[in-house]
Amino acid sequence: MFRQRTLQALRPVHDRLASCRALVGLDGFVDLIVTPVGLRRSQGEDFTAISTIEEFGQRVVAAAGKSTNIELFPRAEKLGGNGPIMANALLAAGLDVTYVGALGLPQIHPVFAPMAARARAISLCSAAHTTALEFTDGKLMLGTMRSLDDITYARICEVMGEDAFHAVLNESSLVALVNWTMIPNMTGILAELAARVLPNLPAAPKRNFFFDLADPEKRSVADLRAALDQISRFQPFGRVTLGLNLKEAQQVTSALDCGTVGEDPKGLQAAAAAIRSKLGISTVVVHPRESAACADATGTSWVPGPVTETPKLTTGAGDHFNAGFTSGQLLGLEPEACLTLGVCSSGHYVRTGESPTLATVETFLANWR
Repeated sequence: MFRQRTLQALRPVHDRLASCRALVGLDGFVDLIVTPVGLRRSQGEDFTAISTIEEFGQRVVAAAGKSTNIELFPRAEKLGGNGPIMANALLAAGLDVTYVGALGLPQIHPVFAPMAARARAISLCSAAHTTALEFTDGKLMLGTMRSLDDITYARICEVMGEDAFHAVLNESSLVALVNWTMIPNMTGILAELAARVLPNLPAAPKRNFFFDLADPEKRSVADLRAALDQISRFQPFGRVTLGLNLKEAQQVTSALDCGTVGEDPKGLQAAAAAIRSKLGISTVVVHPRESAACADATGTSWVPGPVTETPKLTTGAGDHFNAGFTSGQLLGLEPEACLTLGVCSSGHYVRTGESPTLATVETFLANWR
C-alpha cells in the first residue's frame, strides 16, 4: 500500500528538512473566516448556517431586483494568502524560511507576527484582506487587494537590496512563488528572474521552483499563457513544479489546448502529463478535494485523500498540500510519497486548523484508515 511505502521511505530521511532553506512569496492577506447565517434563533452561535454554496447562491439570486441582508458570523481572523499559509506549513515541517510579501506597513500586521518570529520576514507593502465564506462544499473568497499592485521586482530590490535578494535566491533549496492571479506584476517579476537574475547565479541543479496560480479565472487567457510561458523558462535553473487544484487544471488545459480534465484517477494523471509535456517542466500536480495526481519524467502517480465530511477549516488546505508535496521533493522521495505527504498535511490541517510538524504527518499517516 502507498501509505506503508511512504512511511518506510520517510523515516530514514525526515531529519533532512532542518538543513533546507526556502524562499516563499509574494502575497499576504488578513483572512476573516466567516459563516453565513441562514436562520438566526438568538444571539451568538444560536443559528442555522447557510451550509452550501448552492444554498447561498439561491439566496443571492432571489434578491435580484429587490435586496437582502446576509449576516456573516465571524469565526477567526488569521494570517492568509497562499504564500504565508504555505510558509507557515513549511516552518512547521522544519524548514528555514524567508518570506517576502505583503505583510503590512509601516509595521507587520499582528496576524503575521507568529510567522515573522520564526522566519526571516520582509514586508513589501500593506497586506490585502479576504473575507472567506466557508461551506460544506467549498468556499467563497471575497478579496480587497489593491495593495498587491505595489509588488514589483523593483520594490523587492528597494526593500531588500538587490544583492541581498539574489543571495537569498542562491541559498534556497526551494523557491515558491505563489498567487500569480492576484499579483498584477507577477509575470513581470518571473520574466526578470528568468531572463536576468537566475542566469547569473551559480548553477544549482537541486534547486526546486514551485508555482501556484491561485484560480486564474479573473485573468485573461492571454495573461495566463504569458505566465505559463515564464514559468517554463525557469526549467534550465532547477526542477520546476506547477501545482494546480482541479479548477485551475481545467483552466490551464483549456488555455494550452491540451485536452480536458477527467476527474477519475486516470483522467487526473493524463491531465497532469499533458500540461507537463506542453510546458516542458519537471512536474505538474493536480489535487482535487478527494485525491491528488502528478506527472514527472518517470511517469504519473495518484493517491486518494483522507477526506473528512466535517472539516474544521478549509481555507489554506491547498497551501498545506503544496507544503507537504514540496517537503517530500526536498527529502528526495518518490512522487507517490510526495503526493501522500501532501494529502496528509492537508488532511491534518482541515481537521485541526493547525499546521502539522513532519512527525505529526507521520503519525497521521500511520493512523490513516
